[in-house]
Amino acid sequence: MTVRILAIDDSPTMRSLVARALRGAGFEVFLASDGVEGIGTLADADPHLIITDVNMPRLDGFGVIEAVRTSGSHSGVPILVLTTERGDDLKARARRAGATGWIVKPFEDDQLIAVVDRVLGR
Repeated sequence: MTVRILAIDDSPTMRSLVARALRGAGFEVFLASDGVEGIGTLADADPHLIITDVNMPRLDGFGVIEAVRTSGSHSGVPILVLTTERGDDLKARARRAGATGWIVKPFEDDQLIAVVDRVLGR
């Protein structure tokens, strides 16, 4: 079974880096440039995991987490936050919203894959 991951980030460079790392590890990757596009992609991507940035236009990462958690069909999908933010208050807010984990940018490909594998139980 191919594992599908939806990666949401407003930076084209970051989307490219995340996609390259994940595809290199054998994942099928869907990309979205902000939270609104990401939520709109949920049905088609039907992801096993979502990776989202926090700071994005239109709908930020907290909004993405809340929308996914109340979506019904995808409410149980694990969500990793990938961000430059390091504050404990933001991590706590993300956990309260329903985030599964937190990765700080910049990341090493191996580190990202290890976290993804751990969350997916691979």
